Amino acid sequence: MNFALYRELLAIRPIRRLLLVGMVARIPHSAAGVLLTLHIVLTLGQGYAAAGAAAAVLTIGIALGAPWRGRRVDTVGLRTALIPSVISETVIWSIVPHVSYQWLLPLVFVGGLLTLPIFSVVRQSLGVLAEGDQRRTAFALDAITTEFVFMIGPAAGAVVATSGHTTAGLTVVGVATSLAGLFLMWFNPPTRSRDQTVECVEDEQHAAEVAVVSTAPAHVQEAAAELAPAGAATSAAQSGLRGRLAGGFAWFTATVAALFAVAAGAGMVLSGTDVGIVAALETGGHQSEIGIVFVFWCAASVLGGLIYGAMHRPIPPVILLLGMAALTLPMAFAHDTWTLAFISVLPGLLCAPVLSAASEKVADLVSEERRGEAMGWYGSALTAGVALGSPLAGVFIDIMGPSGGFVSVGAAGVLLCLVGLALQQRRRRAAA
Repeated sequence: MNFALYRELLAIRPIRRLLLVGMVARIPHSAAGVLLTLHIVLTLGQGYAAAGAAAAVLTIGIALGAPWRGRRVDTVGLRTALIPSVISETVIWSIVPHVSYQWLLPLVFVGGLLTLPIFSVVRQSLGVLAEGDQRRTAFALDAITTEFVFMIGPAAGAVVATSGHTTAGLTVVGVATSLAGLFLMWFNPPTRSRDQTVECVEDEQHAAEVAVVSTAPAHVQEAAAELAPAGAATSAAQSGLRGRLAGGFAWFTATVAALFAVAAGAGMVLSGTDVGIVAALETGGHQSEIGIVFVFWCAASVLGGLIYGAMHRPIPPVILLLGMAALTLPMAFAHDTWTLAFISVLPGLLCAPVLSAASEKVADLVSEERRGEAMGWYGSALTAGVALGSPLAGVFIDIMGPSGGFVSVGAAGVLLCLVGLALQQRRRRAAA
């Protein structure tokens, strides 16, 4: 393991700034899940199945909107593509807390459809700013910063909700997300290598230029030939030709489809665990302690992400997901806040590695010209899993109690991985 990779990566100013902006921009929506769940359960008096259904509607909207948003980023640029999100976030989330459950559902669907695509934008830009082995470290860092976000957001959301201020909290989520979108438009991180070229030209320090170019795709090396190795122009031309030939859905191979299935499984397990934690503590009258469990869960993910990002060899995403799903099952046996917190460390260690491994693999397999769309579909797969996991956990919670959430999504995740591994083995035998 080489932890110096983190220091080398963070020395690159555009990457450091992108990770910081991405972390801040994600905080509002990280609180929205807990706020929306407790608003429906406590303020509207509905059950956890209803709360899970609302979360599913929201994430279905996100899943449907993500590919379109990713394609818009590819075709019209980041700033123009973010305008609908900046407007809708404030409007939708200012209305949602004031309507009945029946009106809340279509509103959160529209909110999901037009949500700020911060996750896919950060991944797409990291795919431009880093390549090769550095991508593993970059995506691991992104997953780690995301975990810090989920230490802050849900805990803050739980405090606000249990204080009886879900209406104000959801409104603040919308306004804060719109402000984050405006800041992202101002920052305008590169989503194509030609954008990265401009970034390099504007950097006044030659050493920083060298650092950026050495970690950028071949297109940048062509644009700055004096800083790149010989033959970079040929590599860039070949890369561009491959990208132009990869029109339509030519990039959507069986391997990419398997990665999307892993993303969906990860989303299902994570969202179901999220709902299970909230239900376990709310049922026991310990809503104010939700943040404790989230801190342990997310801190474990940070540690796991740090270790994975420093590894020299990747681990197959499906193996990481299998471990995370299996280790979620013991959470069903926790009967108090601290036991639940300590047990959550086990699956938490694999959260960031699963997401960073799958993101890294998609970035490696898809050409840059189609990567925005591919990352959009990757986000759709992830949020489709979230859409499945929330109501699945909610239904079993209403039937079995809080333990049902952990059992349902953990078992479903294990089953998905076993089927995937069996299909993979069958394909290898057929090829042999």
